[in-house]
Amino acid sequence: MKKVIKTAFLLMMIMVNTAMCMGNTGEKAKQNITSFFENTDSLKVTNPLISESKRTNSQGESICIDPGHQRKGNNGKEEIAPGSSITKPKVSSGTSGTATKKDEYVLTLEIGLKLKEKLESEGYNVIMTRETHDVNISNKERSVMTNKAGCSLYIRLHADGSENRNAAGISVLTSSSKNQYTQKVQASSDRFSKIILEETLKTTGAKNRGVSYRDDLTGTNWSTITNTLIEMGFMSNAEEDRKLSTPEYQNKIVNGIVNGINRYLKEK
Repeated sequence: MKKVIKTAFLLMMIMVNTAMCMGNTGEKAKQNITSFFENTDSLKVTNPLISESKRTNSQGESICIDPGHQRKGNNGKEEIAPGSSITKPKVSSGTSGTATKKDEYVLTLEIGLKLKEKLESEGYNVIMTRETHDVNISNKERSVMTNKAGCSLYIRLHADGSENRNAAGISVLTSSSKNQYTQKVQASSDRFSKIILEETLKTTGAKNRGVSYRDDLTGTNWSTITNTLIEMGFMSNAEEDRKLSTPEYQNKIVNGIVNGINRYLKEK
């Protein structure tokens, strides 16, 4: 009888301790998120643009997703890199579809939300820079915010446009080895970009437009974590524009990106 009582008591204590640990973890996460937003006050962002999921994978990896652009562009200027005298407009509304008439900022969020859902289903912690179109957040602010969020990887979703209506395919953009602002993450970002490109080409069958090394991208220059920008296709190409808006093709893009993230983290 004493043995039964002792066993029951131990089980009860385990349950209590587990509940306390879960409560502490939740409170700590809440404090971390609160601290994160407080630390971004200097950026003068009035909306809670960072949305954090509640799931974490076994490795505790967090992925930041930036659905490029927003409904209304902001032509105010900001430095393209820390300490740089060169400035660019803060953010644009992007291109739009030749056939679908869909705006790029709409397309990137559609795919961004699907990517978030897919990553969460695999156990990742996902942080979005936006989940609505009506925001005012610059490229610099997006990178600074994701830096502070403690993400392992940062992926920026975009679509291309060209005067050449036949241009098509997927490319990735990252900084060159000569970029003085990205030295700490240039090599890892280069490797991550190539893997993301390879994996999305496998799932989509799209034309390979390769890696573009750019040192004028504000979002890239301000990022202190491994990152890439993927141009998912040309909205100026009527056929590809229509394809980009189909759920089937969007899922292929998402699967390719997730495969790339999984592969990069496994190989790193």
